[in-house]
Amino acid sequence: MSEPAVVVAAARAWIGTPYVHQASVQGGGADCLGLIRGVWRTLHGDEPETAPPYTPDWGEFEANELLLEGATRHLLSVARDSELGPGQILLFRMRAGAIAKHLGIVVETGEAPRFVHAYSHHGVIESPLTAPWRSRVVARFRFP
Repeated sequence: MSEPAVVVAAARAWIGTPYVHQASVQGGGADCLGLIRGVWRTLHGDEPETAPPYTPDWGEFEANELLLEGATRHLLSVARDSELGPGQILLFRMRAGAIAKHLGIVVETGEAPRFVHAYSHHGVIESPLTAPWRSRVVARFRFP
C-alpha cells in the first residue's frame, strides 16, 4: 500500500492543472479520473489499463458502474466503517440513482477534512470535504 504522505504530496502537485475532460497531464489538463491516473503513474509507473471513453455528465443513469468496477479491479477497498484517512480515494455519486462518476483524494482529516479533485470550470483544486460532499461518497479506496 502506498504511503499516505506520498499520495497526498502527489495529489497536491496537480493543484492548478486546468480541467480538461478525459485528460491526464499534470499542469496541462485533467479531469477527476485523470488526476487519479496521474497519481497512479507517480506511484507505480504505467497505468494498469486504458480508460474507455466516457462523458462528463454526472447525472447518467446506466446499469454499469464502470468507474466503481475499475476502481475495484485496481485499487484496495477501504471498509465503510473505517476512519477517513489521508491518501484515500473517494468515489462520489453526484445524483441519486445516477452512476458514481466523480473521484477525489483525501489530503486532510480531523475537524476540517479536505480533498483534491478536478472540477469542471475550476481545474484541480483542494476543497473542504463538507457534509454534502461526504453524503455523496459511495466507496473509498487506497492505492496499492
